[in-house]
Amino acid sequence: MFHRAMGNSTTWISLNDLGRFYGISTIHCGKILNQQGWRDRRGQPTAEAFKAQAARHIGPHGQTQSVVWNQELCRGLLETKGHQPVSLSRQIDQWSQLLEAMQSGSPSITSTADQMAEEMPNELVDAVNQQLAERGCSFRVHPHPPSGETKGLGLLC
Repeated sequence: MFHRAMGNSTTWISLNDLGRFYGISTIHCGKILNQQGWRDRRGQPTAEAFKAQAARHIGPHGQTQSVVWNQELCRGLLETKGHQPVSLSRQIDQWSQLLEAMQSGSPSITSTADQMAEEMPNELVDAVNQQLAERGCSFRVHPHPPSGETKGLGLLC
């Protein structure tokens, strides 16, 4: 989820995308924002985050609003904490390894490959599917609507 304000070069992204760029979980990314004082215990941006222009709400007022984060400000914070952006090829490799392992099954894994694939960005689908095929894995990810509506994922025989 990316949003660019009109007449402004600020890029606003979801917490999920922010963590993905640095190869960290959304939970870990949220904890870093909490430590900075930009996120409260309920996962919502604090007044300090809004004042620093690190976060904003998008969507119509009076309805459920999504929170997006200032990519540049959060990048600076994450990099001061020692995190570095993950390359696209590394992301593809990580997703392929994860989905292949999940499809093979393990008693210690409680999620399914389908459930995990729901979190994968659509722009990685083709490359991950190609890598899964090269590895001899039958699992395939199907692109999902960017709005987060129903996501069609599954095994191809």
